[in-house]
This record gives sequence, C-alpha cells and structure tokens, in this order.
Amino acid sequence: MTTKITKAVIPCGGMGTRFMPITKAVPKEILPIVDTPVLAYIVNEAIDSGITDIMLILGQGKDAIREYFSPNPRLEDALAGKPEILALLKSTYSRANIVFGSQPIPKGTADAVYRARSFTGDEAFCLAYGDDVIYNDGRPVMGQLIDCYADFNKTVLGVQYVEGDEIAMYGTAKIGKSYGRAHECLGMVEKAPVDRIPSRYASLGRFVLSHEVYGEIENTPPGKNNEYQLTDTLNAMCLKQGVMIYDFEGRRYDMGDKFGAVTAIIEYALRSGEYGGRLKDYLNELVKKF
Repeated sequence: MTTKITKAVIPCGGMGTRFMPITKAVPKEILPIVDTPVLAYIVNEAIDSGITDIMLILGQGKDAIREYFSPNPRLEDALAGKPEILALLKSTYSRANIVFGSQPIPKGTADAVYRARSFTGDEAFCLAYGDDVIYNDGRPVMGQLIDCYADFNKTVLGVQYVEGDEIAMYGTAKIGKSYGRAHECLGMVEKAPVDRIPSRYASLGRFVLSHEVYGEIENTPPGKNNEYQLTDTLNAMCLKQGVMIYDFEGRRYDMGDKFGAVTAIIEYALRSGEYGGRLKDYLNELVKKF
C-alpha cells in the first residue's frame, strides 16, 4: 500500500525560557546549529521525506521565522554577483511551499495543530515539534513514519527507547502487539515517575496524524493551565481509531536543552567536510589540556 503524504505542520510557539536571555530577541527555533537555524533542519527533514507543503504555526514574537523562510528581493539583488551564496539563500524558501499560520495565544499543542485544519483538509499529515533535531544519513524520520502509516493506515507517533531516569521527562507509550519497529499504542502517559512509566518508549516530537485528529481535538477538554494537549487527543484516538508508535532510526538532539544544543553544534560541525577534520584535531588537543 502506498500513501502519499505531502503536507507537514510545525508549531513554533513557546518563549524559549531555558535559553533566556537570547530568546528575548531571537526565537528559539532560529537559534543556529553552526550556520543553520534549528527549524531549517526540521523543514529540510520534511522536504527530504517527500513533503511539498509546510505550514509553520507562529506564536507571538516569531517574526524572524517568517523572514527567514520568505523571499528577500533586496538581498537577492545585492547577491547577484555571488551565485553560490544566492543559491543558498533561495534554498531557504524555494524547496517547498511554505505558508504561515498563527497561534496568538498559547493554548496548548492540540490548539496549535487545530489551526492547520484548513491547510491539511482531509489528508493525513506530518507533525514535527521545533525542539527536536534528528540526524539520519538514510531515510529521514518523517519519511520513516510515513512508511509506517502506509503499512497500518493509522496515526503514528515517533518514539525511541530511552534508558535511565531521564525517561521521566517524556511522554511514554503503553504498547500492545509489536511488528518489528512498529507497535500498537494503547495510550500515552505524560512525564510519569520512573516507577510508573508504561514503557521506555518516549514520544520525541514526530508524528503522522490522520485527519480524524481534528474531530478528536474538538472533543478534547482543556487540561493544565487551561491548555489543550495533544497527548489527551491521542489517548482518545488510541481507543477509537487506533494509533501506532514507531521506533525510528536517527540521532536525536533536544534543542530545548542547553547541553543538547551544544552537543548538536559540535557533532554537526564534526560532520562538515569543510572544517570537521580541523575541529576534531582541535578537540583532541583541547581535551588533553583539561
């Protein structure tokens, strides 16, 4: 069975409080990994997975995101004599049709998703959170989830097996039957104590959602802080339409965490053909000094 999924939704809310003071002026999604914003890696992952249309749901203070992913004719004219840089600039917005939605008041992840209803219509679509960058030199993560959706025709949550006490930081899945890397999802528990987690499969910010999610969001009651949480919606879908989880392959970086961000910068820089070797030599010498 082949399922053509061509749309993705990426909510860009949150104030980035863990990265203050820089996020007072710069959206956390635009913070760089070397020379490329976090959000650009996620957009490129979507495009490399076959996505052609992307909606970025912007909260207040996110104008820099709109600027980055929109044409800038004046700058392009100024770079007319530098074709390589000009091509790089145009690639930020020309590889897919990128449109913008708005969530002026932060009312939870389910509310943000609901604002894409007219954009996705009756089609299944990918959802990605802006805090998670995932490196994979093979099939991108959204592509892996699209393949899983094609096999089961059900909403899919991207998960990975997490060791140690940090599992309590995530939503974890209660699993049913297993089919290789795919498993039935019987429910999700948000940030449970380690002794109460249903499994060590943590939801890590990638989904393929069926269009039925919108009807379930309409029936989702508000939770903590009067916000509408996608986890509550997904739990309802587990009981009705059925949901799968997929243990995706890839190196995930938590870009909402300072250590995760530093790790991403170092590892992406080490992969660079331009200066990765020099950085490796520098780090080897630096470690000796410490």
